[in-house]
Amino acid sequence: MWKSNPDGGPERLIALADGVFAIALTLLVLDFYVPRGLGSDKYDDALHELLPNLGAYALSVLVLGAFWRQHRRVFGYVRQLDGQVIGLSITGLGVAALLPFPTKLLAEYGTEPESVAIYAGAVAALGAAHLAVLLVLVRRPWLRGATQPPEGFGLFALDLSVTVAVFLASVPLALAQGEAAMWLWLVMVPIKVAIGRQAERAR
Repeated sequence: MWKSNPDGGPERLIALADGVFAIALTLLVLDFYVPRGLGSDKYDDALHELLPNLGAYALSVLVLGAFWRQHRRVFGYVRQLDGQVIGLSITGLGVAALLPFPTKLLAEYGTEPESVAIYAGAVAALGAAHLAVLLVLVRRPWLRGATQPPEGFGLFALDLSVTVAVFLASVPLALAQGEAAMWLWLVMVPIKVAIGRQAERAR
C-alpha cells in the first residue's frame, strides 16, 4: 500500500526547474560585450578576446542542456514528492543557477588550475544531485508509483554516474595538471555512446 504524500505531484517543481535552467542559459551570454567606437585593429582584438568566452559558453550550453534533459527524465519517473526529493532537487537547481560563475572563471582564467577544478566540481555536484534523486526513487518506490524500477532506469543511473565520476576525478587532476584535466572530460563521449546504444537495444 502506497504512502500518502502531502507534497503532491512534481509539476510545479518541474516548472521551477525549467525556469532555473532557462535563466542560467541566459546568464551565460551576459559577459559577451564589445565596446563601442573601436578602430579596426582594436575591434579585431576585442573579437579575439571573446573566443575563450565562446568556448566556455558552448561547453556550458551543452552541459546545462544535457542536465535539463536529464532532470526532465528523472522527474518522468516521479509520481509523488517528499521532502528529500524536494531538497535534493532544490540543491541541484541551486548549482545549475551557479554554473554561469564557474563558466566565467573558465573563460577568463582557464589556464588557472583552480578555475578548471571549480567548474568540474560544479558539474559533478549537479550530476550528483540528479543521481541522488534517482537513488531515493529506488529506495522509496511509492514515489514512483510502482514496485519495480522502469525500463532503462539502471542504464540512466549508470549514465549519470559516469558524468559525476569523470568530473569529480578531474578536480584533483585539474589542481595538479591544470588544463590537462579538461581532456579527461572527453572520456565520457565513447562511454555515453556505448550506454546509449545499449539502451536502444534494450528497448
